[in-house]
Amino acid sequence: MNKNELASIAQSIMQKGKGILAADESFPSIEKRFKSIGVESNEENRRAYRDLLLTAEGSEEFISGVILFDETIRQKAGDGTPFPQALSKRGILPGIKVDGGAKDMPGFPGEKITEGLDGLRDRLKEYHDLGARFAKWRGVIDIAEGIPTTGCIEANAEALARYAALCQEADIVPIVEPEVLMDGGHDLARCYEVTTTTLRTVFSRLVAHRVFLEGMLLKPNMVISGAKCPTQATAQEVAEATVCCFRRTVPAAVPGIVFLSGGQSSERATEHLNLINMIADLPWEISFSYGRALQEAPLMTWKGLAENVPAAQKAYSHRAKLNSLARKGQYESKMESMAA
Repeated sequence: MNKNELASIAQSIMQKGKGILAADESFPSIEKRFKSIGVESNEENRRAYRDLLLTAEGSEEFISGVILFDETIRQKAGDGTPFPQALSKRGILPGIKVDGGAKDMPGFPGEKITEGLDGLRDRLKEYHDLGARFAKWRGVIDIAEGIPTTGCIEANAEALARYAALCQEADIVPIVEPEVLMDGGHDLARCYEVTTTTLRTVFSRLVAHRVFLEGMLLKPNMVISGAKCPTQATAQEVAEATVCCFRRTVPAAVPGIVFLSGGQSSERATEHLNLINMIADLPWEISFSYGRALQEAPLMTWKGLAENVPAAQKAYSHRAKLNSLARKGQYESKMESMAA
């Protein structure tokens, strides 16, 4: 483990005004997105769509890293340059999703455990050789009647810690993603409670596995009302509850927090990020690692047509710029309608 290199990579990802594009959708996830615009999910269409995003001119002003899928890290841009090199040339760090997905947890109805630790050491070495400098592993915690259980939280925290330790051994910065889902009918207070418990457990396991905190990043959910909750918290309440929770659970040694959007609309995710960054005296850099909240606009603009690529790239860059401004607490809703 090269601690200086890990810390340097983490700091580079957390550059002021920049964030991460999560372009690591699994085959089922990208197929669902393509279906929404009537496009077949085949290898060339997936390559063309990722090419649109990864080569968008000027996006390097707002994007410091891109999380790739296994297929994508092996693909090439339209000019024949492998995607990792195409990103690196523009000062964007290539990353890689390494988990095997959330599967039903035996004996725990309604709960998931993320798989993929078997063979991870060898895969990380290969990904490093392919150009990846950071990685991502997502653990999923659902809220419903009787869940999450302590067993589920602890099992996912242990997997996240083992993954993080293996990444650092390979000189790859781990993004640790314990996601408390916003799908249920729970209120803000319940999300706060579960997120607090989850983060405390995760950091307890990270320390136990001797993970170098200065050489990792945290990708959590915001503390937010469940999508089916009849009384939705205001954006300001979300920001304040999120910061309160994180101040009590996340060590100051962690260089950065890159929030997931977790099913929020593009505009809502940006607004929440902005309000969180307007709260003073935070010990970490606060940024974004958005998938849908960055991709929805360009995807709907593209529609699988080559002639729409320039307009789709413009939509993507505009979305990235708005989140860059939110990263600095300078976003205003009126900017949504301004030209990119």
